[in-house]
Amino acid sequence: MNEQSAPSVHAAVPRPRRHVVALCGGIGGAKLALGLYRVLSPGDLTVVVNTGDDFEHLGLHISPDLDTVLYTLAGWSDPERGWGRAGETWHFMKALEALGGPQWFRLGDRDLAMHVDRTQRLKQGETLTAFARHAARQMGIGAHIVPMSDDPVRTIVDTVEGPLPFQRYFVERRCEPAVTAIRFAGAERARPSPELLRAVARPDLRAIVICPSNPYLSVDPLLSVPGIRSAVRAAPAPVIAVSPLVGGQAVKGPTAKIMAELGISATAQAIAAHYRDLIDALVIDRQDAAEANRIGMRTVITDTIMRDIQDRERLAREVLALADEIADEQSSLADMDRALRADSVTS
Repeated sequence: MNEQSAPSVHAAVPRPRRHVVALCGGIGGAKLALGLYRVLSPGDLTVVVNTGDDFEHLGLHISPDLDTVLYTLAGWSDPERGWGRAGETWHFMKALEALGGPQWFRLGDRDLAMHVDRTQRLKQGETLTAFARHAARQMGIGAHIVPMSDDPVRTIVDTVEGPLPFQRYFVERRCEPAVTAIRFAGAERARPSPELLRAVARPDLRAIVICPSNPYLSVDPLLSVPGIRSAVRAAPAPVIAVSPLVGGQAVKGPTAKIMAELGISATAQAIAAHYRDLIDALVIDRQDAAEANRIGMRTVITDTIMRDIQDRERLAREVLALADEIADEQSSLADMDRALRADSVTS
């Protein structure tokens, strides 16, 4: 962090605030979620994951973002592809291709186990939240991994070529068609996962962190579920967002492209405006430092590119330090307000 924006860390002060909730999409968000997981005590992290990307393929329930978070926190993810499992093989896909089956969405042999087990459990009446809890336990993950809802919400990307389900747009068409709008089918009928609502209302909540996932494709589906946005607003802890942009570009994915097609400037200012009703502060990259004075809210400048595990842990610590500083300030203001009211009563 630069000297002017670095929050002070009060490590010696005992804090009842321990728990952290991270709102997360796939690859980019999972990097910071891993950093948080590694710097927090076991059980002190809840990762709420976007399920707007979920879909059915080959008769299986596929949850790409949920699986990316699970694989990442378990240490099972493929570091080169950024998705799927390490050491993956592709015999199933080769056999399917020989039969003339669809190849546009590739399922690895190891990855298939997750999809088959999830599909069977859902058919038996288990919720997606219960499955995520089971999978995390089996994979040795101490954090709570929570889908945003047990009800189906499906991201639809409206393009110049017509509406496309998210995976058709993202994987099959590689984000090529220009986007005209994004909507979330089923969101109005969906209910937040009960574990999500409990997590953001915890009295020991330390922070809510909006990870650097695509705001439009990964975070908005989550916030579109009735009750989640209001629960985040009412949470008893600071809300910090990390911008997914670096120098006006996304580190990975189509964020900047989509913003341009929707008529939104690819700037930290636009990210701040997008989250303005929710967040107490925005963390931006040094390459966007020139924007800091124009953002209109508390802004911290640091290196947000997470190349390795050290970067993930460093950024996680900086975000938590910022949340602690804001919480201390809010607590001090509340104490002053109570003292003033007490004085007015006695006088």
